[in-house]
Amino acid sequence: MKDTSIPPRRRTEDGPREKLERGGLVAMSDQELLAIVLGHGAAKQSAMTLAGALLAQASGVHGLTRLTRDELRQSRGIGEAQAARVQAAVELGRRTLARPPAVRPRFVTPAESADYLLPRFGAFPVERFGLVLLDTKHRLLRTHIHSVGALDASLAHPRDVFRVAVAGGASGVVLFHNHPSGDPEPSKEDIKLTLRLAQAGHVVGVPVVDHMILADTQYFSFRAVGLVQ
Repeated sequence: MKDTSIPPRRRTEDGPREKLERGGLVAMSDQELLAIVLGHGAAKQSAMTLAGALLAQASGVHGLTRLTRDELRQSRGIGEAQAARVQAAVELGRRTLARPPAVRPRFVTPAESADYLLPRFGAFPVERFGLVLLDTKHRLLRTHIHSVGALDASLAHPRDVFRVAVAGGASGVVLFHNHPSGDPEPSKEDIKLTLRLAQAGHVVGVPVVDHMILADTQYFSFRAVGLVQ
């Protein structure tokens, strides 16, 4: 009997953005990265084709730094907006090399944590729970607000808290939440939750450096009283 089934379609090759999503930046070629910067192609030319022609004109990616706006537009299919995108991308890369990075705050002592957290998160009419992601030297990576509302175990489950920390590449975290009442003293639930999160951090290898309770200009540090070490 003749097979009349339709053969499966071949998967088309991923475009640059799909490859970026699948493999990350390090997997991308110069041509693919430039195609993403260009954003789109022109009539009968894909962004990849335009990127290849532009790299050939510049004799490689380093040559892009020497091309003027008019020279970029001489490449067929490159319009004013795309030439501007390329120049902006080149300039951003240049600035990352030319300017020293800003000094990131450190969170070694409760006072250092309070100096950063109190002005930003101390005075709010509703309770907010968050975490500061730290590198190996206890310097700030980023701050994440995890939940808004009365803090309880369901809103700060260790699995969800440390998923954020691990995904962010943190080597440690400072937990924090505010008390709208203005009294930074911890409740029994605050203590129980802190100990639970500290234990979970030890298990996953992302230690809890401190848990700060913020109240306007005052704070309570679990590390300062020995409940977090």
